[in-house]
Amino acid sequence: MVPDFNFRLRQVFYLIVVIALAVIIFKQLYIFFPGFLGALTLYILCRKYYFNLTIRRNWNKSLTALLFMTLFFACIVAPIYFSLQMVYTKVEAIIKDPTQVNQAVEAVSKQLKEWTGQDLLTKEATTNVREKAGSIIPGVLNSSATMLGNLLMILFLAFFMFTNGHALEKNLRKFIPLHRGNIDLLADETISMVRANAIGIPLVSIIQGIVAVVGYWIFGVKDFVLLGLVTGICAFFPVVGTALIWLPIVIFMFSKGDNGKAIGLGIYCMVAVGNIDYLARVTFLKKIGDVHPVTTILGLIVGLRLFGFWGFIFGPLMISILLLLIKIYKTEFGEPAEKHKAGPVAN
Repeated sequence: MVPDFNFRLRQVFYLIVVIALAVIIFKQLYIFFPGFLGALTLYILCRKYYFNLTIRRNWNKSLTALLFMTLFFACIVAPIYFSLQMVYTKVEAIIKDPTQVNQAVEAVSKQLKEWTGQDLLTKEATTNVREKAGSIIPGVLNSSATMLGNLLMILFLAFFMFTNGHALEKNLRKFIPLHRGNIDLLADETISMVRANAIGIPLVSIIQGIVAVVGYWIFGVKDFVLLGLVTGICAFFPVVGTALIWLPIVIFMFSKGDNGKAIGLGIYCMVAVGNIDYLARVTFLKKIGDVHPVTTILGLIVGLRLFGFWGFIFGPLMISILLLLIKIYKTEFGEPAEKHKAGPVAN
């Protein structure tokens, strides 16, 4: 009895030490946690093609991993970098000369007051743009440094995930305390959810941004490319996301007296920009894996608070994984208990 007690005591003490060290390390490396998630996402999306090239066609593992890193830079990192650079340049110009923004906000405020009779945008909201915009710069710089660090972490971890993929997956299966069937279900559903979140959600936003750019160009909106880019970013928020951009533009056009263009742009955005989301979801996004809008909204709230910019992708993924774990818990622990209770009745 005593030896067994001593064994349990040593076991508990050992687990406390392990958990404490894990918590300390995680707290120090938390800022790079999105980099780990990004590397895992990249690995899941590309593992099928990587194994096909290295195993079936006998390509060199390291060189093939470097090839995938290069493609990742060309297809994802470069477009994001130039897009952020465009936004940063415009923000910097606004800080130096906020006159145009002040005039636009005042015009929108005046137009809304004419329509509603209420001063929806107060004077405090239409002044001191320089000070408000200036407070953004430190956050932007800090976010840029964090994103660069996470990008390097993605490349570092993804390289070793690719080159040691089979061994990692084999060892991971040993540590997961589930039956083999549920482990396979977890793997398949995770792959499906990663595709839906990492490809589906950004793809819908890109499509809506492109459609918005076309509309802004047709109806003569200044800086239509930049505004289309921001509209695409806001499209991450389903239903009302794009309206956060195009609706103030329409109101501003009314305030300038361009009623025809304003009506045309409003109709275009409500019909085309608003419904392309639904059209994309019911067509080719079904093949990738669709994400429910409620999951997207809740995931964005969680993800943006936890990971900042990276939360656009990993927030909805966390919600999806939570729902999957609940489903697996039911099959792993719930159904056997129900069958156990139902057994005596059948006899």
